[in-house]
Amino acid sequence: MKRIVVFCGSSLGVEPMYAKEAYALGKTMANKQLTLVYGGAKIGVMGALATGVLDQGGEVIGVIPAFLKKKEVYHPNLTELIVTQDMHERKMKMHELSDGILMLPGGYGTLEEFFEMLTWGQLGLHSYPIGILNTNGFYDALLNMLQHMVSQGFVKEINYSMLLVSNSIDGVLQKMATYQPIPLPQWMTKDQT
Repeated sequence: MKRIVVFCGSSLGVEPMYAKEAYALGKTMANKQLTLVYGGAKIGVMGALATGVLDQGGEVIGVIPAFLKKKEVYHPNLTELIVTQDMHERKMKMHELSDGILMLPGGYGTLEEFFEMLTWGQLGLHSYPIGILNTNGFYDALLNMLQHMVSQGFVKEINYSMLLVSNSIDGVLQKMATYQPIPLPQWMTKDQT
């Protein structure tokens, strides 16, 4: 794992710890020579994360759709900034550039991007490690909902086990580094995708 795409909020949230933890993750990624691939923004948790990597001399690739770049929310000091036509192209480019997926606190966009990548993993379109940094239990309610989906037969336990969850930076990065992909679904082979 050399490049991690991180999905997180363009807002700071109400607790200062979200940006602080994102900045610390960025520093840790740079120290471990892990390249950050993210949405390109200079604001919110996203901006704190990118700044953490950059402050330690690490590499950051931002991927931003043209309509957001026009609003000048992009981070000006990135290693590379890739501008896409739309949000769909952005997700595909982020996927192409990464070999690991991580989610930090965020809102609708964060969940949408993360769950699309998780679904692709479930379908066998990639075998990347998929992590959640559960800062201050931010995603506890979501994880409970996912367990409920398992208990009700809508998510298989093996697919739930694809999620690598930790409350600590070192914990989630370690789980991602040692991840062993689950077997492809029996009803689908890679040639059928």
